[in-house]
Amino acid sequence: MTAPWDDWDHIIKLDPDKTLAGDDTFEDVCETGTDAIEIGGTLDMTREKMQSVIDACAKYDVALYQEPSNPAVVVDDEALDGYLVPVVLNAGDIAWMTGFHKEWVKMSDVDWDRTATEAYIVMNPDASVAELTDADCDQSAEDVAAYAEIAEQMYGQEIVYIEYSGTFGDPEVVEAAQKKLDETALFYGGGIHDYDSAHTMAKHADTIIVGDLVHDEGVEAVRETVEGAKDAKKAHAESA
Repeated sequence: MTAPWDDWDHIIKLDPDKTLAGDDTFEDVCETGTDAIEIGGTLDMTREKMQSVIDACAKYDVALYQEPSNPAVVVDDEALDGYLVPVVLNAGDIAWMTGFHKEWVKMSDVDWDRTATEAYIVMNPDASVAELTDADCDQSAEDVAAYAEIAEQMYGQEIVYIEYSGTFGDPEVVEAAQKKLDETALFYGGGIHDYDSAHTMAKHADTIIVGDLVHDEGVEAVRETVEGAKDAKKAHAESA
């Protein structure tokens, strides 16, 4: 059985606490050619902010998912295709591995048919997500590969997400993780800002994610990353 993200090369992550660049609209964002929109952020999240972005994107023909940072911001909306819930494998604070998830289950009737978890490996110690989760970011390529293998083989995770959050990561680290995965999808986020950076990481990750770029530089820059990711996948398919 295939998952929706098995065919995704590119995701835009929209932070509801940030504005779009220049005169860009949500229609512009949804029409960049990206495969999916993921709505989520680390700081100052509220259900109202989440709902506003969901409403703005729901009318367009692109897969729409919420990535809730805590149970209080989960939006029950049929416009969403589903929920991608972070589980931070290298978090020092256990709440980001099971704590928040337990509270969500206690307070809600979770729609498990539309819910999947992302096994995060946070790699940038200066990022807000690293500070918030108390993540141990001192991880070698071998360490990250081991986390990836554990996520798939021990925990049955459908998605592993290597997160460099704001800085371009080490392609060798991403490649090492990919080599340990059989069926689990590998997401990469961090520092994707142009065609070349997207192309480089898309050679190793199944799906690349851009976030800050859409808010800081705008949709024209995002379109370059879509092209870079899809060209890398096309080249890989042709060489296989």
